[in-house]
Amino acid sequence: MSRTVSSLILSLARSSIILQGKGRWYSICIPNRNKIKWKLIFSKTRPYPAGSCSSGRTFFFPKAFRHTSTEEEHFSFQLSPAQINNILRAGELSYRTLDLNGKNANSVLRFESNQLASNSPIEDRRSAATCLQTAGMMFGVFDGHAGAACAQAVSERLLHYIAVSLMPRQSLEEIELAVEAMKPVRPILQWHRHPNDVEYQKITSQYFENLRVYWQHLLDLDTEPGFSLEEAMICAFKRLDSDISLEVQAPQENELMRNIALQVAFSGATACVAHIDSVHLHVANTGDCRAVLGVCEEDGTWSTLPLTRDHNAYDEFEIRRLKREHPRSEEKTLFVNDRLLGILMPSRAFGDVQLKWSKELQHSILENSCDVEALNIYQYVPPNYHTPPYLTAEPEVTYHKLRSKDKFLVIASDGLWEMLSNEKVVKLVAGHLTELNMQKPPLTFKKPVNLGYMHNLLLQRKSKGLASLDQNIATHLIRHAVGSNEYGEVDPEKLAAMLTLPEDLARMYRDDITVTVVYFNSEAIEDYYKNH
Repeated sequence: MSRTVSSLILSLARSSIILQGKGRWYSICIPNRNKIKWKLIFSKTRPYPAGSCSSGRTFFFPKAFRHTSTEEEHFSFQLSPAQINNILRAGELSYRTLDLNGKNANSVLRFESNQLASNSPIEDRRSAATCLQTAGMMFGVFDGHAGAACAQAVSERLLHYIAVSLMPRQSLEEIELAVEAMKPVRPILQWHRHPNDVEYQKITSQYFENLRVYWQHLLDLDTEPGFSLEEAMICAFKRLDSDISLEVQAPQENELMRNIALQVAFSGATACVAHIDSVHLHVANTGDCRAVLGVCEEDGTWSTLPLTRDHNAYDEFEIRRLKREHPRSEEKTLFVNDRLLGILMPSRAFGDVQLKWSKELQHSILENSCDVEALNIYQYVPPNYHTPPYLTAEPEVTYHKLRSKDKFLVIASDGLWEMLSNEKVVKLVAGHLTELNMQKPPLTFKKPVNLGYMHNLLLQRKSKGLASLDQNIATHLIRHAVGSNEYGEVDPEKLAAMLTLPEDLARMYRDDITVTVVYFNSEAIEDYYKNH
């Protein structure tokens, strides 16, 4: 198997053919492993290369097993199971919600998350936080393109904008008074981060100042802000995207901040954010990340409830929306080769000012900037660019009232959904839950309990195969997405081959994958309905 796979990959690497798969075009001739959303379009024009993380820091995944050569004598797909697990589990994150008494009265029982890079550095980002003002929890997945800068900025800032949008006037006034008096400000969010999740630490103060301008705007409103959750999420998405656009237009004395603002604005990111408070679930989606609910019916069967639509050329609602917003003369050029203006796969995204600004504004900003080519920014105005903006960050918000049969929520970037269907993902999570429960025998203690007795019980569990199962469900999904064969089973040789592809080939076969699975607390949900 591995020999067959390696021969095919190497033969493709030595030619300039194009592969079609999963509704996208993959080309071997992609400079800097350019993300597939900006690609294949201008043979006589420099495409937008994949930029690096602007802060100079990367998301660290083990790369010891990745090849840098496509010469056959240098090529091997041999990885031990332990090496495969080390690669797949490097980005694991899990968190269990407990109150001060060690109990869980929250509708969120726990969440598990993971990432696997294809681009270098990875362009996906993720966020998870508890909103300290509402006690709700928020989870976000962000899929960057043309670099990681926009996804990085949005992952750091968007949840704050949503939280501020939900705060009552009194809380906003208290925060503003504290800032004016140069006193400590109460935290708005409690973050749940992976140790390697990166932050733009050097410009956090600027981001805070712009967030402050936003809450000052809310305070200037004549009435109590009082947004509904749907309104708050829409307002937060649109305001952050507006700030990203304005920040790059504002004068900047600090060159680092100026460069970061440029990279953020001229790259892009799709976003899917869930807010869960008691039984109230809201999902805001911009682009082609996806959120899917896993439902266990009364007869024990599992069903799938999608909570988002992919915003792209395959969605009839998006096509009609864009046709309404632009002259009839542009109907045939809005989508070319199933891409917005022939360039971008998603039809909604943060950043991407190339598809929002006028030609004149783009030229003015880039002409007055430093060496933009060093920042991997290139000016290109597509054909038939007449009535911008063509792109919006406004999300579509879905509300769902949780029921006891709603067991989990999967939020993931399109790298997962390109490989696995909604139904397959729900089936894998449900099967994983069942297998974990079957392999966890009850711990019956004999008194007195000592360390030796506990050790023997753990060895019994291990002997029943529990140790061989991915404990993190996001890892389990990624393993299947990357390594499944035509029968839906993980093929170890295929998995090893996909994980050892050279960086210049990996993007041909898979995208960055980010997955967050949120498990719901059925008892807490049932208690809610008993008391309401």
